[in-house]
Amino acid sequence: MFGFHFRMASAVTAILLASSLASAECTREGLLAAADSYLAAQTSGSIDGLKLSANFTYQLNNKVADIKTGVLSQPLKIDLNRSTADTTACASYTMLISATGSKPYVISTQIRHEDNDTSSIALIDTIAATTGALFFDAAKTLGYIQKENWGTLDEAQRASRDELKRVGDAYLDMWTDAKAADSIPWGTDCERVEGSSYTRPCGGALPHGGSQKPNGNRRYVIDETVGSVDVLCSFDSLGDMPDSHEVRLEGGKVKYVHTVTVLQ
Repeated sequence: MFGFHFRMASAVTAILLASSLASAECTREGLLAAADSYLAAQTSGSIDGLKLSANFTYQLNNKVADIKTGVLSQPLKIDLNRSTADTTACASYTMLISATGSKPYVISTQIRHEDNDTSSIALIDTIAATTGALFFDAAKTLGYIQKENWGTLDEAQRASRDELKRVGDAYLDMWTDAKAADSIPWGTDCERVEGSSYTRPCGGALPHGGSQKPNGNRRYVIDETVGSVDVLCSFDSLGDMPDSHEVRLEGGKVKYVHTVTVLQ
C-alpha cells in the first residue's frame, strides 16, 4: 500500500514538474528587467545586483573574461541607452553610450537566459569600444543616435523575424558576396552610424565582395516590434575585429544601421 501511494506521489510530482517546465515562458517584461539590472550594474560598477546563473559566462570583445575585472567593474555615466527584446531566443540587446564620463565608451551587449528563465542571466556578451576603436568618438555618436526614433512599429510596418535575420546576414555578407548589397532593401532616407562616421543615405558606396573571409561567430537578437536585428560577430573580412551591427527596418526598408567595431 505504501508503495502504491509513493508511486502515485512520484507520478503527480513528475506531472507538476513537466507542467511547470512546459508553461515556462520567456517574456518581454522579464528580458527588459534583466537588461535594466545590467544597466544598473554598469552605472554603479558593481555586479552585486545581477542574478547570475550557476553556469554564468561573461564574454568581452569575443573572449571569455572575468566579470570582476571587465568593463562592468567600471562605473560609467550613461548618457543614452536603448534595449530590445527577443522572446524567441530569450535574449536582449542593449546599446549604451558614455560620452561625458571619465572614460568614453560605446557598448553593445547581448544578454541570454537559459530555459526561458529570465530570473537569472546565463550570458553577458559585450562588445565595448573606447578610444582607439574604429571611427571612435562617443560624443559624435551620441549626437547622431539621440536624434533617431526607435519607437514601437505598427504591425503593418514590421518585418518578419526571418526577413530581419536575412537582412542582418546580408549586410555582413557584403564583404564576401558581390550580390549581397543589392539584396538589401535600402530606404531612401536610411542613416548609417559606423562608430562616429555618419552616412545618409546609406545605400551607396557599399562593398561588393572582395574578401575571402566571412564575418563569423554571429549571435543574433531580433525584436520585430521595433524592426531591429543586432548581430555580434567577429569581423573577419577585414581582420579579427569584435563587432556589433544593428539594423532597423521600417515598412520593409532599412532605416538605421549602427556599427561598433573594436580594433585589435
